[in-house]
Amino acid sequence: MTAHTAQTADAERAGAPDLLPWIEDAGQVAPQDARKLSKLFFDRLREIEEGTPEYQYARNTLIEMNLSLVRFAAGRFRNRGSGEMEDIVQVGTMGLIKAIDRFDLAREVEFTSFAVPYIVGEIKRFFRDTTWSVHVPRRLQELRVDLAKAKETLAADLDRDPSVPELAEHLGLDEKEITEGIVAANGYTAGSIDLPADAAEPAGHASGGRTMADVLGEPDPAMETVENLHTLAPLLDGLDARERRIIDMRFGQEMTQARIGEELGISQMHVSRLLSRILRKLRSGMFTQD
Repeated sequence: MTAHTAQTADAERAGAPDLLPWIEDAGQVAPQDARKLSKLFFDRLREIEEGTPEYQYARNTLIEMNLSLVRFAAGRFRNRGSGEMEDIVQVGTMGLIKAIDRFDLAREVEFTSFAVPYIVGEIKRFFRDTTWSVHVPRRLQELRVDLAKAKETLAADLDRDPSVPELAEHLGLDEKEITEGIVAANGYTAGSIDLPADAAEPAGHASGGRTMADVLGEPDPAMETVENLHTLAPLLDGLDARERRIIDMRFGQEMTQARIGEELGISQMHVSRLLSRILRKLRSGMFTQD
């Protein structure tokens, strides 16, 4: 991504008019300069036709200039214990590209604030998809490791697999917690959904050649919305009365910023700054929670 063939470079150079500066190595642009230049490139990107050399040059330059955001976000996951840093940066870059394609200067928010949630979201999905097959609480993920060590230790002493009561005594936990941990550990790996469904059918009940995929339900697209609202609720409670009122007027009553300014006796610009600050606070809270 940081290197172009001579042919591509020539095409991009030809597509960079006087309105846009030619940047030979956008990956070396300092972050503070990248923020200023990004506004210029985004403004131009709205006006040019998608698919043209000029559009490609502007988009690629935006990606390379803002790779420091990906490296910054990836640093938070350095010690998560899964995947190489190169892989983390790669999936984070996918989030950056999504943010660039969806960003609009009219949002009145800095691109960095807009992009980081996309980048972090892609990285979190990477860990979710490459570690546990299903999402389980972190407490149970850690218990799985303790159970594995305890089973190995007790099996060597007992010359057999330990029972639930023996595991509970060894770890100093309730038998109910041990059982819960064993069940949750099954979520670490998953069987293929292409296996015949009759593998899970009671004896004497044929599945008619169906696979597990044939009998699975469809994912509910509203589930992610429910999870987001569940996470957002306590963050909204943490706002002061004025901030909650502004959020309600803007997103609950769908009032314009000018109208909100009239209600509060402040300027539209002040409302815009307040909204940006509140949304940054909420967004930061959303993405610091697992």
